[in-house]
Amino acid sequence: MNAYEAVRDGGAGLIDLSKRGRIRVSGSEATMFLNGLVTNDMKSLAENRWMPAVFPTVQGRLIGAVRIARVKDGFLIDTERASHDAVLKTISRFTMAGDFRVSDVSEETSLLSVQGKSAAEVVEKVLNTSVADLPRNGVSELESATVIRATHTGEDGFDLVFDSTRAGELQQALQDAGALPVSQETFEILRVEAGIARFGRDMDESNVIPELNLDDAVSYTKGCYVGQEIIVRIKHRGHPAKKLVGLKLDQPVEADANITSAVISPKLGSIGLGYVRYEFVEPGTNVLIENVNATVTELPFIRGSWYG
Repeated sequence: MNAYEAVRDGGAGLIDLSKRGRIRVSGSEATMFLNGLVTNDMKSLAENRWMPAVFPTVQGRLIGAVRIARVKDGFLIDTERASHDAVLKTISRFTMAGDFRVSDVSEETSLLSVQGKSAAEVVEKVLNTSVADLPRNGVSELESATVIRATHTGEDGFDLVFDSTRAGELQQALQDAGALPVSQETFEILRVEAGIARFGRDMDESNVIPELNLDDAVSYTKGCYVGQEIIVRIKHRGHPAKKLVGLKLDQPVEADANITSAVISPKLGSIGLGYVRYEFVEPGTNVLIENVNATVTELPFIRGSWYG
């Protein structure tokens, strides 16, 4: 069994996500400040839970799509490497405004993710604690690691955040417990199959939030936040001119401005993510992009064990 098969067909794969950014936010006013900066409702986020969120500009454009976990001493923000600096800069502007403290812990921590139907079994062997009953948005703070149940592949998964000095030791232990190392090339296939957009490839600071498949990262009932007026206006009074969709391609292609990610899936053939005009977003619609025939496909392409 190779790493792709391990993740997709009942085993477990190990993905090193340490190059992503990790930012800790604390202080008695952390919830209030964060709530004014992101699209989701931080006031509703309970301790030991996480939610997706977006940092928008005042024009409703993307700064970074993140995961925010509420932990015992505040919040742990996980962001892609390409958007890390911009997110950190956005948050850090408010450190002098009140009891709001920001610490970049990207270098002092590591992040390993175990993905696949057998992920819980692997993690439990290594950490010697039960994680199978952790909710899908659950967080468990252990002495050895912070465990976050999350998917990066459409399969069940657990992210482990821990002291970077233990990276080699923990990686070997997870492999010994049955997780096969996943290369970046294989991870790219799994990511696209899962319909997960990547900053700097599928989305960037030129995109307005409603163009992206990030509806679960936006609360339309919370109070005021940066960029809210434009995001809500597009949602309720019309629609964006274009939208990111899944594409089943009739031939292998190189990614470009319109087909932003393209891979050859072992299960599905040539697939990709890309932008089409809003009138063509309905799944099953045939489109021609850069002289390539494609069919708009519902995301994710593969609904794995994460979806039950």
